[in-house]
Amino acid sequence: MSNTKSTHKTIVQKIGIGIFLIGFAIFTAILGLDGYKLTKDAVSLGNEYHNAAVLKVMEDEGILGKEYGSNFELVAALKPILKTAKANIDSDFEANGAPDGIGEWDYRIGSTKPYLTPIVKKASSGPVSSNPMMYWFLSFGLAILGGLLYIIPKFQKIPGIKHDHIYHSSMTRGLKVTPRTIFLIATILGVTAFGFFYMKGNLLWPLLTIGMALLITGLVFFFEKQIKNNPPKSASPSITGYLGIFAGVYLILFYILLYWNPHYITGWMIIADPISQMLSGNEASEWFLYGLMYSIIVCVMGLRMFAKYRHNSYQMVRTASVMFFQTAIAFLLPEILVRLNQPYFDFKNIWPLDYDFFFDWNINNLINSGGLGIFMFVWGIALIVLAVPIITYFFGKRWYCSWVCGCGGLAETLGDPYRQLSDKSLRAWKFERWIIHGVLVFAILMTAMTLYTYFTGQYQVLGFNSDTVRSWYGFIIGAGFAGVVGTGFYPLMGNRVWCRFGCPLSAYLGLVQRFKSRFRITTNGSQCISCGNCSTYCEMGIDVRSYAQKGQDIVRSSCVGCGVCAAVCPRGVLRLENGGDISERTQVLRTIHITEDQIGLLN
Repeated sequence: MSNTKSTHKTIVQKIGIGIFLIGFAIFTAILGLDGYKLTKDAVSLGNEYHNAAVLKVMEDEGILGKEYGSNFELVAALKPILKTAKANIDSDFEANGAPDGIGEWDYRIGSTKPYLTPIVKKASSGPVSSNPMMYWFLSFGLAILGGLLYIIPKFQKIPGIKHDHIYHSSMTRGLKVTPRTIFLIATILGVTAFGFFYMKGNLLWPLLTIGMALLITGLVFFFEKQIKNNPPKSASPSITGYLGIFAGVYLILFYILLYWNPHYITGWMIIADPISQMLSGNEASEWFLYGLMYSIIVCVMGLRMFAKYRHNSYQMVRTASVMFFQTAIAFLLPEILVRLNQPYFDFKNIWPLDYDFFFDWNINNLINSGGLGIFMFVWGIALIVLAVPIITYFFGKRWYCSWVCGCGGLAETLGDPYRQLSDKSLRAWKFERWIIHGVLVFAILMTAMTLYTYFTGQYQVLGFNSDTVRSWYGFIIGAGFAGVVGTGFYPLMGNRVWCRFGCPLSAYLGLVQRFKSRFRITTNGSQCISCGNCSTYCEMGIDVRSYAQKGQDIVRSSCVGCGVCAAVCPRGVLRLENGGDISERTQVLRTIHITEDQIGLLN
């Protein structure tokens, strides 16, 4: 690989890159453009007792009307204020109880952290707060325009898959296994260490998590020593992917702020306020901002998928499907339901991916919302016990992972440039099987404990507090794994890190697909020329070429049926099959196996 230049870009594409970078820079700069001023109007917490307690402390401290140059200064000033207000209410409750007709936790303050974001947001004053739509267009708008200018010229190229120097580009070449491992270990240890503070000094769960990680690592290496001639440990060819490292670090920091420190990204919420007001009638939260960004990215990068895979009708339809389900079902419909005073509900989300579906607050919210809420609850259960096994039996896990799922939709669009970075080694496959099924077991146990508490009112289950267990699951799996690692590591380890190693629903679907599904990718090994395109583009780390060379069906439970291996094969070796008579229909396509004694078909 002596040629280190990427493919030629047209003038329009270069202009698009420039416009995108301007929008990206403005988007980042928005967080530091506004100032902050604490006023009584900024303290609007939705609870009169909490409002009064916080305002009293502010008045006592003399900070009402004070101005701050950054949200870091404001947050540092607010934390002790909220802590004091909580202590005052707790003291009053212990002495006098709650006011007549008011529940304990309608009067007392549980966690003060959720109050940081609304106060910081309402205290904002400056150019962004005064002109939110202008800054939306200067950031989101320019980024979208730049992306489209870069993508549209791709439709003028000859249809068909080209490698396009994917291992020469600094954005898409990935890392060698050693620095990649360092990034991964540093991220895991960092998130786990933060978990100590998240769990209020409870060291048990971070230690258990590290212990499980070491156990799995030990098991993988132990069994690896029992096998001779292991395949290569990594598929990544080189390390100079500085743009990829920057993209990964930016994504990791974004998810850390989104999940655990949203009070530092209120500027981004402010520019999304007008759109949120239009859809649901409410101000934008960090989750509305995330949903908006998610949907825009899937749609814009979905157009890139159309341009790249337009020679393959299956890819066109599949991409349109994930764009529709993310934009219409996952984003717009729940917001419209809120505007109609109905529960916020994502009809395509399924337990255990939707791990809080059986949490008490969600069950009570749905049941207390009348007929529609009860329908939503029954719908969610039906997806788990009926839709998953039945549809997966006929179509494999691709019906969800590659056609419906939002995580899969982001991976297939934003993550497509990084699909070649998935590790195809036997070691990675071993890690995959231990980790993803371990997460599934954790999800089942956590949900069982949660339901036990819901029906009995007992929080202690086998010596563990069910609230603590579900809190740690949400932190380490729902946020740390799915977000920080799952998406942040697109440019470092490929686009399906979460789907491949962590998603419990993917594990559930995979078990059905592996043992009870009619779906297979069949191979015509006699036509295979060992070009390696299929393995290169497999986002799930499956060495497809080895199956094709042997004329074997691909039955791996991790396969999401994206069909890209078939789309990039120059010889038509691979086919996505659903029929129950696969073995009979494909016998004529099997590799001819010649021995000294006979000539036959290789099965």
